[in-house]
Amino acid sequence: MTEEFEPRIVAFLCNWCSYAGADNAGVARIPSPPNILPVRVMCSGRVAPEMIMRAFRAGADGVLVLGCHIGECHYNSGNHRTAKRIPVLRRLLGYVGIEPERLRLDWVSAAEGGKFAQVTAEFTETIRGLGPLHMGS
Repeated sequence: MTEEFEPRIVAFLCNWCSYAGADNAGVARIPSPPNILPVRVMCSGRVAPEMIMRAFRAGADGVLVLGCHIGECHYNSGNHRTAKRIPVLRRLLGYVGIEPERLRLDWVSAAEGGKFAQVTAEFTETIRGLGPLHMGS
């Protein structure tokens, strides 16, 4: 009998919106996957590519970056920086042997507990379909 693969996913959550959205989902008892390891950051714009690569090297099968909706950043333009940075990093992941689908960026506000649960469930299924990440040393 083979055991079903359970992905390990690191989720960088902006303090003001996405982290509060995750909390909202919990308070409302909206089920979300247990595969998510939340990392609270002050702003999605503070999530450097090095942090994402460190998560992959440390054993994450997928990395999720969730921030405030465009135009709602508490630091004015942090999520604009993220919106530019993540697509570039996704294109570069293939060069180090990581499928770009293992990195996802999305926007979740504090009031969107349902969306948090939906995004995390969808991403968990995507990573489950890709299987474990095998990085060379």
